[in-house]
Amino acid sequence: MAGKVFFSVSMSLDGYIAPESSEELMGEQWMELQQWVFPLRFFRENLKLGDGGEEGRDNDIVRATFERTGASVMGKHLFDAGEQAWPDEAPFHTPVFVVTQTERGPWERPGGTTFHFVNDGIEAALGLARDAAGDRDVRIAGGGETILSYLNAGLIDEFTIALSPVLFGAGVRLFEGVDASRVALELVDTVASPRVTHLTYTVRDR
Repeated sequence: MAGKVFFSVSMSLDGYIAPESSEELMGEQWMELQQWVFPLRFFRENLKLGDGGEEGRDNDIVRATFERTGASVMGKHLFDAGEQAWPDEAPFHTPVFVVTQTERGPWERPGGTTFHFVNDGIEAALGLARDAAGDRDVRIAGGGETILSYLNAGLIDEFTIALSPVLFGAGVRLFEGVDASRVALELVDTVASPRVTHLTYTVRDR
């Protein structure tokens, strides 16, 4: 049986998931948004940041998200930013399909991550990711424009927002341009921790 298609992102209280400029994607504002994840044991282990780290509900959620993911899909802007920031052993450890108009051969990294570049649109990338994932789930890793494209196309089954207690004031809004006439949501889980609130929704046609 094919797995689900989902996304999981951190979002500010005023609805932003990234700064306006891609050059600031790993900057101070983004670090503030993601501050809940950096102390976690699983995050530190996965990025080879050293031993130790916090356990608990946040750590369990990050680990479960990683373990359910059999393949990922991302847009070219996110890949371009990550290519500069990720360590040699990129943190996915699965196939990643990059939606792009640029032709490029597969890029294999240590640790099991191989980036494949897909020039035929979001549905072609998802089809390849489903095949690669087997009975595990496909994660739409981002950025915001790519997530929105899949959401508006009716291709997302569920998503989780880690609602972080910070304000951006400007940037990339997660739901800017969503087709609200066809997307309906159902809240299925809420988990609060001292740093962040995890909200999980299923998606259905309106």
